[in-house]
Amino acid sequence: MTMKFATAAAILFVSASASLAQSPATQPAPATPSAPAATTAPSKPVASKPAAPTAVKQAQATTTCKASAATKKLAGAALASYMKKCESDAAATCSKSASDKKLTGAAKESHTKKCVTEAVGS
Repeated sequence: MTMKFATAAAILFVSASASLAQSPATQPAPATPSAPAATTAPSKPVASKPAAPTAVKQAQATTTCKASAATKKLAGAALASYMKKCESDAAATCSKSASDKKLTGAAKESHTKKCVTEAVGS
């Protein structure tokens, strides 16, 4: 009888060990301190940078006039009218952008030309 008991105990032990070995180990939850440690150095405030102008421009106008006209499947006089209006709207927006950046002279002209070209599309 003791032999049967020993065999049964050995089988239970082996099967329990195998199932424990296959189960993932659980980690205890990290202890949360009630107050910060006095020996830690004070952290410096992180200055946030404003978004890059090109990233803002791309976020505002993700589609060009040409892409928008193609999506709307415009052709002929409707396409010409749409492109003319879109280009004038882009010129006004780009001119305001140049004024906001306090650009004058050649810098303003260059900025406006590049901005309109990007808004209209190649």
